[in-house]
Amino acid sequence: MKKKPIIISIAGIKLTKIEKKILINEKPWGIILFKRNMKTFHQTQKLIKSIKKSTKDRKFPILIDEEGGAVTRISNFLNNKIYSQKYFGDLFRKDKNISTKLYSVYINSICSLLNSLGININTVPVLDMFYKNTSKILKNRVFSANKNVIKKLSNVCINTYKKNNIGTVVKHIPGHGLAKSDSHQVLPKVKKKYSYLIKNDFACFYRSNSFFAMTAHVLYEDIDSNYPVTLSKKTISKIIRKKLKFNGILISDDICMKALKYDLYTNALKSLSAGCNLVLYCAGKQHESAKLLKKLPYIDKFTQKKTSEFYKFLS
Repeated sequence: MKKKPIIISIAGIKLTKIEKKILINEKPWGIILFKRNMKTFHQTQKLIKSIKKSTKDRKFPILIDEEGGAVTRISNFLNNKIYSQKYFGDLFRKDKNISTKLYSVYINSICSLLNSLGININTVPVLDMFYKNTSKILKNRVFSANKNVIKKLSNVCINTYKKNNIGTVVKHIPGHGLAKSDSHQVLPKVKKKYSYLIKNDFACFYRSNSFFAMTAHVLYEDIDSNYPVTLSKKTISKIIRKKLKFNGILISDDICMKALKYDLYTNALKSLSAGCNLVLYCAGKQHESAKLLKKLPYIDKFTQKKTSEFYKFLS
């Protein structure tokens, strides 16, 4: 399986000639769609069909960031802003059974839509813990401050998506909740001790059965004082792989976020060298995508194996 270890994005509501050439010649692992790509339901269907036709791959990974609430990409044709993860987490506190049933019904509805469009991966659930007095970027995107509630609703989410033949991406491993700044703008640094983290924030990701996980652009000073998770071989190998026992495909968060201080190619290379299997590039600049793809190697044997397993799951 010849693919490059990068998920790219595109500029508009249809493929440009350059983007088609990129898909045909440069072999990105997948594409992630944003609101800018999704004007209407039928236009989005047509766009996804053209992507799969260009790649000659009916199972080509098409990702979306459809969390509900503040992060929704389908809002041009469906309002999904009410049903955030916080909505279901708050409901869980009042009635566990009703919450899990309604959450399953909600996910089944979203899956029906995504399957109709041709999308096969959603970058959910967010498993970060809620904290007061931390960055507002995650406030309505997380289930709870209680790790047990997070684990319960995480299982409902992942398993319901699996029943609908859609992959999930748990994020932001091993945790982003303690960050006091927005990693889109600066690198958050967390001073909490490992002994606390492993029992709380990190525990939310323990033995996740998701096909994919996305890293946190967060620096944990007690674990690796030099590099954020995405660029930290120590954190990825010792924490994510060994302690949390995540054995799926590990995806970086967006490599053009300002938390990572290098140029795009160096961010990509350092992420892969640290142990990420794929990198995510969300800016949709076709010339940058082409440059990255030309320089990057093909996916390694582990990623080939896990990609093949995901393709079998999609059958």
